[in-house]
Amino acid sequence: MYDLIAAAYDRVNADIDYGEWAQFIEKIIGREYKDGRPELVLDLGCGTGSMTLELARLGYDMTGVDNSPEMLDIARDRAEREGLVERMLWLCQDMTELELYGTVDVAVSCLDCINHLTSPKELKKCLSLVHNYLVPNGLFIFDVNGKGKFERLYGTECYVMDEDNEFITWQNFYNPATGICDFAITVFSRGESGLYERRDSYGRERMYTLRGIRSALKASGLEFIGAYSDFGFAPATDDDDRLYIVAKCIK
Repeated sequence: MYDLIAAAYDRVNADIDYGEWAQFIEKIIGREYKDGRPELVLDLGCGTGSMTLELARLGYDMTGVDNSPEMLDIARDRAEREGLVERMLWLCQDMTELELYGTVDVAVSCLDCINHLTSPKELKKCLSLVHNYLVPNGLFIFDVNGKGKFERLYGTECYVMDEDNEFITWQNFYNPATGICDFAITVFSRGESGLYERRDSYGRERMYTLRGIRSALKASGLEFIGAYSDFGFAPATDDDDRLYIVAKCIK
């Protein structure tokens, strides 16, 4: 799915303030990480590297993991343009097949990557791997789309973007009984001849409750620290659009 929309991904998410989000992560680290300042940070599902670059600018050495080669190509190009290559390691891997060269102090996963793990088994496998590669008392900071977003923004809505020689449609099909939302994505790209090429792809997300997240964290050796609905640390509920979750590695 993300190979198909890689070129348009940053335009689709242009309203996201990654700098503010990175500062929120920095505040969490300051509050919860007790073993000095962390050095190594994993960005799981890094996409085009927006958060990876923001955290690198704050002084962290970053490993960005994503299963889309097209997204990683864009991330690498951005790092080169900004002179941040020495702080970066990019790995093309699935979240459920994570394999690092060593441990990291903090792991982050942003923009509902965790929702793409569409079964509790996949979720627990991913969380167990994160636990495996975190140092003792290391942090996992991630977000999930809540019930509010699945019901109000996904639902059966269709979204359209038309710019820069591309026409993109994104149709949602949310089933409240299963908590699964299917996405049908069509991209029309105009070539040099003026003709459009059509490409189709499909994606899926699962809505997880806080109770389900907490249970999966505990089963994976991660201690739930808190869940927030905004960057001001307001407590989150399942009805929020996005939940920001903090967990600690227990070893």
